[in-house]
Amino acid sequence: MPVGRALFGGSPYLGVYVRVGDRAAIGPANLDRPFERDLERLLGVTVVRTSVFDAEVVGAMIAANSNGIVVGDRLDADERRPLEAIAPVTVVPSRLNALGNNILANDHGALVHPEFSNEAVHSIATALGVRTVRGTLAGLGTVGMAGVATNRGVVVHPRATEREAELVEQHLEVPVHRSTANFGVPVVGACLVANSRGFIVGRPTTPVEIVHLQEGLGILD
Repeated sequence: MPVGRALFGGSPYLGVYVRVGDRAAIGPANLDRPFERDLERLLGVTVVRTSVFDAEVVGAMIAANSNGIVVGDRLDADERRPLEAIAPVTVVPSRLNALGNNILANDHGALVHPEFSNEAVHSIATALGVRTVRGTLAGLGTVGMAGVATNRGVVVHPRATEREAELVEQHLEVPVHRSTANFGVPVVGACLVANSRGFIVGRPTTPVEIVHLQEGLGILD
């Protein structure tokens, strides 16, 4: 079963530190080797290490799909080079510069924070090569932390409304499921990393939550 539990430096909020796609995982330089092996073994990805704006919270700072990577400010050459080995990198200038927190995307579509400008929304849509729409999850604009998306399914904050869930399902073109992780934490995007093959979630996550996440992300025995 391609499901694991882990910590990052003692923290169960894996999605804050690591961004995962179907081909690669992007993590900070201090990503420990056991977690790296889990990413490679369970999710079938190549692991790339970098910082973003000299910060280790890589998952919070970048958004990506198979078509591209978006960041909210200019990276130096050493930070940008590892990312460009995975996919084209586009800078989207915005005061909402933690793009991983504010974009929920797969290879079919993207939901973004409602306060992004028209120019930013256009840039995101072009860089990721998908239809992009503004929206919220449970009233939160930080949709990248309130949900986690793959090409097989999306799991969102348990208080996401029907209208919000329908918008996600319509634009990301996969079923939507509600769940918590990390023993009741509703911002599931902060708690786990996932792709079409599997997921790794924070260690406090309960067996019942794991079952809900498996159903929502289409990761079955």
